[in-house]
Amino acid sequence: MLGVDTRVARATWTVFIVALCITVAYLIRGTLVVFALAVLFAYLLTPVVAFVRRYTPSKLPPVFALVVVYLALTGLLVASGVTIGSRVADEASSLASKLPELLQNPDWQNHIPLPNWLDRTRTIDFVRKELTERGRDFVPYLQRVGTQVAIGARYLGYAILIPILAFFFLKDGQRILNSGLNQLSKPSHRSVVQSLLSDVDNLLGQYIRALVLQALSAFILYALFLGMTNAPYSVLLAAIAGPLEFIPVLGPLTAGIITALVTGLAGYGALPWFGLFWILLRGFQDYVLIPFLLGAGIELNPLWVLFGVLAGEQIAGVEGMFFSVPVIAILRLVFVHLRRGATRSQFRPEGSS
Repeated sequence: MLGVDTRVARATWTVFIVALCITVAYLIRGTLVVFALAVLFAYLLTPVVAFVRRYTPSKLPPVFALVVVYLALTGLLVASGVTIGSRVADEASSLASKLPELLQNPDWQNHIPLPNWLDRTRTIDFVRKELTERGRDFVPYLQRVGTQVAIGARYLGYAILIPILAFFFLKDGQRILNSGLNQLSKPSHRSVVQSLLSDVDNLLGQYIRALVLQALSAFILYALFLGMTNAPYSVLLAAIAGPLEFIPVLGPLTAGIITALVTGLAGYGALPWFGLFWILLRGFQDYVLIPFLLGAGIELNPLWVLFGVLAGEQIAGVEGMFFSVPVIAILRLVFVHLRRGATRSQFRPEGSS
């Protein structure tokens, strides 16, 4: 009718809807990141809530276990902030005040081991120039970290909002999921989507819990090694290394470089031993701890992981680097389920529904 091809019109309309969804997602990307972090936080607490619920009297509502977990978590965070947070703030303030002097001290270059094939003079001059230029921006940042725990009301608001959203995801998530599945009219579609969501649920749960345990182990091992070898700013550097484990590949490398530079500037004499420690830590984390925690949950080639991290940084900065691995893993799951569904449809007898 009227010379309009319905198939072309339908395809055009589909492309328009997809482009509109992508545009809206880009415009509200900050909100989506907050909700995604809340979902991951909910996955982190899911086994703890299930454990508490197992020992909760049946007469009490299920939300009681959730409240208990949140109260315990609040107490743990307050205790950690009083003990570890105050030490980190003191060391950050100390480093901020001493960094200009350390950069001008010529003795620090003798504590940084360099290979024989490098031109030591040129390399040291280059490092000194870079540290001096970057230090001008780094010192005010350290001073802010040392004098206040939360940098800006925006991030403090996010820190409060994410646990609140996670509370509602834990409380009503299954009901919301069942309501969405009931909107699918065909039972075959419902079973495929339910199977995919079940795999994604297991994947995200394993991934976020593995990351948290990896970050905690990095913090503890960094603090123990640096403390036993009398390294300066040991707790501060451990507090930096722990969260950087959330960024695949580049995060641990950045933590090692920061630790080597800061301790080298302060006259740390055990840098070769730290290099050995870092190599052993990476071997333990990448080839023992993470495979044990994830099992077969994420089957991604390291090249794909590195590509996702670099691409995520260009698309969305630090948030993109953090979400790159789960996004690629979820896309892989979607592809596997679509291919499995296509294979089933090929071998399905004619006339069957």
